[in-house]
Amino acid sequence: MASVGEDQRREEAAPKGPRLWHITLSVAGQEAPLRDVRRGLERLADDHPFLLTSRYACDHAEIRYWEEARDLHDAAAVALRLWGEHRRTAQLPPWEIVGLEVIGRETYHQRIAEGYGPPPAVPVGVHPF
Repeated sequence: MASVGEDQRREEAAPKGPRLWHITLSVAGQEAPLRDVRRGLERLADDHPFLLTSRYACDHAEIRYWEEARDLHDAAAVALRLWGEHRRTAQLPPWEIVGLEVIGRETYHQRIAEGYGPPPAVPVGVHPF
């Protein structure tokens, strides 16, 4: 367990402004027509050009993107609202969030350099699994 002094030094060393966080949001639910899932994800990407890539199947999807936020808590809060807040306007399936990963930019690049973690989002866009 970290001492109070160690925690304070970490807080002082943390950047004060917004940082970039890599988000992976996983959703799942009852089957929906693939064309409807794709169209919904494309509408979501059109409304929010920060989305890097979405992968989908008839009963689940994964959305990956970069979020700018002060800290992990803020980035996670925004990510957890994304699906629900845009479900109606983008005509997304009524699925629930089943997974969320939020990692800092340095951690993301370290994972890639070490050969593990999600590969860079290429090609960017909406694609089937």
